[in-house]
Amino acid sequence: MPSLISSLYVQAGAINAFEQAIAVTSANVSNASTPGYASQTQTLVAMREDISQGAIGGVAAGPVVSSRDQYAEQAVRNQQTALGGSTESVNSLTSLQSMFDVTGASGISTALSSLYQSFSAWGQTPSDGTARQNVLTSAGNLAEAFQTTASGLTSAATTANQQLQQTVTQVNTLVGQLQQLNTLVMGNNGNDSGLDAQINSAIENLSQYIPVSATEQPDGTYTVMLGGETPLLVGGQQYSLSFDLYQPDNSTIQNAPPLAQIKAADGTDITSDITGGQLGALLNFRNTVLPPYMGDGTQAGSLNTMAQQFADTVNGILTSGNISDASADGATPAVPGVPLFTYDTTNATNEAASLSVSSTITPSQLAAIAPGPPEVSNGIPLALAQLENPQSSADQIDGQSYTAAFGDMATQTGNLLNQATEDQQVAQSALTQAQNLRQQQSGVNLDQQAATLVEYQRSYEANAEMLTVLNQLMQDTINILEPGTA
Repeated sequence: MPSLISSLYVQAGAINAFEQAIAVTSANVSNASTPGYASQTQTLVAMREDISQGAIGGVAAGPVVSSRDQYAEQAVRNQQTALGGSTESVNSLTSLQSMFDVTGASGISTALSSLYQSFSAWGQTPSDGTARQNVLTSAGNLAEAFQTTASGLTSAATTANQQLQQTVTQVNTLVGQLQQLNTLVMGNNGNDSGLDAQINSAIENLSQYIPVSATEQPDGTYTVMLGGETPLLVGGQQYSLSFDLYQPDNSTIQNAPPLAQIKAADGTDITSDITGGQLGALLNFRNTVLPPYMGDGTQAGSLNTMAQQFADTVNGILTSGNISDASADGATPAVPGVPLFTYDTTNATNEAASLSVSSTITPSQLAAIAPGPPEVSNGIPLALAQLENPQSSADQIDGQSYTAAFGDMATQTGNLLNQATEDQQVAQSALTQAQNLRQQQSGVNLDQQAATLVEYQRSYEANAEMLTVLNQLMQDTINILEPGTA
């Protein structure tokens, strides 16, 4: 009788174990497409059998084991960070490249060419009022082109600032969601595949914005770090980031465009630590790519330098000439030329944005006479036209013409965009590969799960049948031993 009862216990335990295994396998199949889900395995434990010690043997359900591989997860996160950063760089640089178009019908390059042509035409008919007016009109168009480009750079900086703030907010929101999930895990004593899937999906989503590392703790919660150094989440405690604008300590230009700054929860500046993801790409665009063009507290910016030097060169040539000669008797002196361009001389980073044609100059005030000796009646417009292909270093910027200098700006932008595009393609390929490797290691294989499910169901049915037989034997035995039964 004891062995029969023991057998009943063994079969009942086996049925319970296989029932749990079926439930885990069914959950795998149901969650095959759930973001962040890793397949689970119900372990089966052989129980010790020693009748003399009351150990009846059999099988029992052990712990549920996750197939999640943290190395594979981090590999995916790293590639998500790389793709997020390169994609953001492509978007930002595409808008920047449009400001330095050297092939279109508008912009600084086209305006420069038109002004040079007007100088040349004026040189052919130096006293012609229409030719002089065309010079003023072309100069105004060039000034407007500088203003438009400067305004575009300012808008790009403003947009980047807004995106930085939005990205920091998004990062804090995602970490807040993880904090809530960690709290649920702590209240659930861990071992919840659903919560684990949500956590890992949220971390992967977070990784497109910042370089992030996540470590699972013994209690099932995750510790999340930015760049491996700055804590964002520890247990149930969140540490939020903040965005700010600041002027560098070594700033020498007053009222210059500020730079962007990211601070940790304790106020520490961690801007330099964020080199990847959308946030890193935005910081690089705002603090590294834009300042060489538009300037900051330590540099005027190439666009401003070009506007200032071109204006000074043109003004210098014009003021070196005469509008009219002195009278033969010397009673009436020669009338010197006047400047054509004006700009803000108090802020080196505002020169391109403030460049304009003098509001007081008239066509008749354009000086055409080069006093010499020898005097040349059209010497000034000829000298101005020569700026298109300057021979003197005084008429050049960084050893080249102004057109070539602007072309260099466009080339630099194009090179940055091409590199970002290549990085994006590489990152997309690497991410796909990392995701495939993770799927092989911890994803749900429906064919394998189907075979496992059939195996467990058959085992469950066999043990259930055995339990039915044992139960009948038990009943028959009781009937035989019970007094008064036939």
